[in-house]
Amino acid sequence: MQPNPIAFEIFGFEIRWYGILIAIGIALAIITAYRRSSAVGIKSDDLLDAVIISVPIGIIGARAYYVFFSLDNYHSFAQMIDIRSGGLAIHGGIIFGLATAYLVCKKKKIQFFNLFDLAVPSIALAQSIGRWGNYFNSEAHGGETNLPWAIMVDGKSVHPTFLYESIWCFVLFIGLSYLLLKKRQFTGQIFSLYVILYSVERFFVEGLRTDSLMIGPFRQAQVLSLVLIAVGVVVYVYGKRKCVLSNDNK
Repeated sequence: MQPNPIAFEIFGFEIRWYGILIAIGIALAIITAYRRSSAVGIKSDDLLDAVIISVPIGIIGARAYYVFFSLDNYHSFAQMIDIRSGGLAIHGGIIFGLATAYLVCKKKKIQFFNLFDLAVPSIALAQSIGRWGNYFNSEAHGGETNLPWAIMVDGKSVHPTFLYESIWCFVLFIGLSYLLLKKRQFTGQIFSLYVILYSVERFFVEGLRTDSLMIGPFRQAQVLSLVLIAVGVVVYVYGKRKCVLSNDNK
């Protein structure tokens, strides 16, 4: 039995679980980051300024990214902007959202890697919650499997790849939160670890999915994951080396 994607109706307007879960994820992410902002030396007002701009741009970017890589499925502008039935690419949202936050940091003279360190555990939390919207839409699942935790989609037992990512992102939220508040060694450490660890998971889970966006014969999420792993490693090594040199000069 597949889940009902519609949570309830208001005056005939359908409210979908997909939108509810994404909204809950974003709200909890903002609250979590807001409450931690002073712990990393960021003014709460500066954080909210970045959030107010970057979250809407991130959502637009997530949709634009998805539509760009699946243009053949859309035949009107109305279809392109209809996100209620699904179709948000996490990579697009993160790229557009962080790029916008970077510009805010430049304008307000905030150390952007410090803001990114604060943001990414909360982003992982939002992903963990938002992925359940895929379950209610019966999308973002894998191929057929006989594993005991398989879910039914169109009469077939398939990998619940949304669940794999949801669990991994929640683990990232817990682990990166601990590092941020207790064990951070250098600015950019939390951000780089998120980029590396999320991308490793996404590379392997994407290989199970049946609805991947493609770049020619390649799954674009896997290609981008490899690029992001390399970027994350560079940022981590640079930050670690800079930290070691700073300590040696004390």
